[in-house]
Amino acid sequence: MDICRSLIGGQPVGSSQPPIDKVYPATGEVIARIEPADEAMLNQAVAFAAEAQKDWAARSGADRSAVLNRAAQLLRDRNDALSRLEVQDVGKCYGEAVSADVPSGADAMAYFAALAATETGDMHRYPDAIAYTERVPLGVCAGIGAWNYPVQIACWKAAPALAAGNAFILKPSEMTPLTSHMVAEALKDAGLPDGLFQILHGDYNIGRAICEHPGIAKISLTGGVDTGRLIMAQSAATLKKVTLELGGKSPLLVFADADFDLAVQTALDANFYTAGEVCSNATRVFVEASIAAEFEAALVERARALRVGDPMSEDVQLGALISEPHLNKVLDYVALGQKEGARLATGGKRVHPQGFEAGYFIEPTILADCRDDMRVVQEEIFGPVMSVLTFESEEEAIERANGTQFGLGAGLITQDLGRAHRVANQLVSGNVWVNSYNLLPPGLPFGGARQSGFGRENSAYSLEAYSEVKTTYIQL
Repeated sequence: MDICRSLIGGQPVGSSQPPIDKVYPATGEVIARIEPADEAMLNQAVAFAAEAQKDWAARSGADRSAVLNRAAQLLRDRNDALSRLEVQDVGKCYGEAVSADVPSGADAMAYFAALAATETGDMHRYPDAIAYTERVPLGVCAGIGAWNYPVQIACWKAAPALAAGNAFILKPSEMTPLTSHMVAEALKDAGLPDGLFQILHGDYNIGRAICEHPGIAKISLTGGVDTGRLIMAQSAATLKKVTLELGGKSPLLVFADADFDLAVQTALDANFYTAGEVCSNATRVFVEASIAAEFEAALVERARALRVGDPMSEDVQLGALISEPHLNKVLDYVALGQKEGARLATGGKRVHPQGFEAGYFIEPTILADCRDDMRVVQEEIFGPVMSVLTFESEEEAIERANGTQFGLGAGLITQDLGRAHRVANQLVSGNVWVNSYNLLPPGLPFGGARQSGFGRENSAYSLEAYSEVKTTYIQL
């Protein structure tokens, strides 16, 4: 059985901590064991990182760009192997991993490689002096990842950190530890010096130690709201810079003038992609009342046609959930929704596909006749559970769409250009999609408002967050 050890200074380092089982979600089988890092290993990693970062920061942006570009190409060359490993990690469908999720990591590497080569600052002239500004790296940065997109998250956090001249330490989720090592191999093969990308495995204990470590300048977290609060509190004593990409309960507004087929497919994709384990998914689908009955019927018909089972099979659209406890949590929410008065339009049951009977599968689920005050409408479920609501007017739809503590994503389907601009302008959300959903090219910022966090992944905004402005004033 594979043993998953932390990567420190370019070498795997073992631990005496009790191991953590790594389970393949589609079968429930233990496929690896993780040796969690301890604080001594963290200290060692930070020392390696601090030393390596000095030379890395002294390199030109063009030099850093060349390394990241080579890493992007290597990730693309290894896309199939990475995607197969991501299936083992997450239980998601191979078709999703190979076509979008894993390639997005390489895209981020290439994008930040381009930005690294364009470092600029400002110059100011005074009668007897000149001054200039420059972006300087923070030093040693760390990322704490969620389990739904391990390759993407590793690259989205590491690429801007490295492009800005920092060293980076990744703590992947203990449930999805495998793919991070292939990302590390690609960076090493691309010429990244040892110590600049390191991996510390483990659970919340090493996560807390990372947040409290005085030698780490920044933490970037992808996770839940409660975890985000803990990360902020644990980082407060050392005044770390913090980026939080947290949960969501995103709305999708379907207006009567929408392209009907596009709207139905968008709602399905925005709920059932990666078995619903996506923080920005549009799990509150608001449908204009005049088309609601027809729209629900189409949703149910297409949802029932989705196949659940072996994530590696080409004819399967829904893979497994990450774990049995998480599966049970999702099932509990389905039962709660019905108790609250929602109508189970389809799905809601655990599935035992042939050959994968012990895996963590659930039918794509649609809850109809939902109300805004229901817990299933207000709380993040993180599974393939869609809540359908109806509205009468544009103003009502906007007000109700904004009626949660979250603000990560939002969408609307309409053929009215004026309405598209009006509604998008009024939705409280870090990201709004019109006639599409969850499209995230690396040049666009991604992040949330309200309880969905702050700071941004991707784009030049992310690069700025891994650096700070330094002003030099020269008296002539």
